[in-house]
Amino acid sequence: MARIVLDHVDKMYAGGVKGVDGLSLDIADGEFMVLVGPSGCGKSTALRSIAGLEDITAGSITIGSRVVNDLPPKDRDIAMVFQNYALYPHMTVEQNLAFGLQQRKTPKDEIRRRVGEVARMLGLDEYLKRKPAALSGGQRQRVAMGRAIVREPQAFLMDEPLSNLDAKLRVSMRASLSQLHDRLKVTTVYVTHDQVEAMTLGQRVCVLRDGKLQQVDTPQMLYTAPVNLFVAGFIGSPAMNFVAAQLVRDHGPHVVFAGHKLPVSDAQLAAKPGLDGHFGKEVILGIRPSDFEDATLAEASWPRISVQTSVTELLGSEIHVIFHIDAPPLQHASIADARSDEEDDDALTLADNKTQWTARVAARSAIKPGEPATLAIDTSNLQFFDLDSGLSIGHPAN
Repeated sequence: MARIVLDHVDKMYAGGVKGVDGLSLDIADGEFMVLVGPSGCGKSTALRSIAGLEDITAGSITIGSRVVNDLPPKDRDIAMVFQNYALYPHMTVEQNLAFGLQQRKTPKDEIRRRVGEVARMLGLDEYLKRKPAALSGGQRQRVAMGRAIVREPQAFLMDEPLSNLDAKLRVSMRASLSQLHDRLKVTTVYVTHDQVEAMTLGQRVCVLRDGKLQQVDTPQMLYTAPVNLFVAGFIGSPAMNFVAAQLVRDHGPHVVFAGHKLPVSDAQLAAKPGLDGHFGKEVILGIRPSDFEDATLAEASWPRISVQTSVTELLGSEIHVIFHIDAPPLQHASIADARSDEEDDDALTLADNKTQWTARVAARSAIKPGEPATLAIDTSNLQFFDLDSGLSIGHPAN
C-alpha cells in the first residue's frame, strides 16, 4: 500500500492543449479515490500519468516514498484494470492470473498459492480452466481484477472498468469492488464518467473540469456543499435545478424567482458567510430535485409552490415530476459544461423560453401529468451561487 501525491502536475499535448492543468491531489494510504468528470476533463490522463503511461510536462508524482516521474510503468509497483479487460484470449483463467507473476520470476509454489487465493476471493475457482471467450462480461472483469490483485501491488489504478457491463451487472460489481477494497485496503485510484459509480464507490471523489481540480471531498459533501456551479450541476441525478433569482428582505429574508418566493432562514444566512451581502442583487439559486415533495405528503412547515406538471416518470421507488417555471433557461458556461455529456440538452430544457425543472417525490404521490400540482420544498439546503464567477456563496473554500 502507498500514499500517492500529485504536486502541480501538468500534461501538455501538441498544440498547447493541457490534458491536466496544475493538478495537486493527495491520496491517502489505503484510500479509494475516484476521479470523475465529463468526457475530456483529464481524468484518464491523470490516471495514465500516475501509471507512467503518459509523461508529465511539469510537477511531480510520488508513490509511497519515491518520486516516480522518470520511472517506467513496470517499476512503479502499480497494477491497472482497464475497460476492455485486456485478457490473453489463448490463455486459461488460471494462466491469465499467473502470467504477471511468472514474468517477475515468482516461485511456482507462491504463484499457485496466490492464484488459488485470488480465485477463491473472486469466485473464479470453477472457471480456472476456461478461456476468456467462454466467460461472461462480468466474469472476464473479475479475471482482470484478479490479475491485478494477485500481484499485490502498492496501488490499483482502474480506468472505467465497469463501463462495458450492463446496468444490473454494474450494480453488483460495484458492491464487489467495495467489498474487495474493504478486505484488501490497497490504495485505489478509479476513473469513471458515471457519477453514480463515483458516489457509491469513492471514499473521496475528485471532480475535474478541463484538466483542473474543481473539488475533492466525500460524496456527501459534494452533494450538499458543492464549491461551484459546475460541481453542483454535475453531481446529482437528476441534476440540480437552477434559476436566476433575487435575495430580498420582505417580512424576513426571502429568495424570489419566476413568481415564487421562498424564505431564507437565519441559520442559512449564518452558515453562508457573505450571503447577507447579496440582498437586492441577482444570484443563481440551486434546488436539488430531492428537496421537493408532493405537498400532500410533506411537512406542514415547508413552503409550497404551485406548478403545472408536464411529465411524470414513475420509477417504482419514486416519481420524477417534470414541470416548467416562468423564467428563461440560465445561460452559464459552468452549467453547460456540467451537462455536456447529455444528449440534446437544449431540446430538454427549452420550452417557450421557460426553464424545465425536475422534482423527485414519493412513489405514493397522486400527481398526474398535464395537471396542476402543489409541491413543497425543503429550503434547508438551498444553494446560492455568484452570477458571474459561478462560485458557491459562503462555501469555506471560496
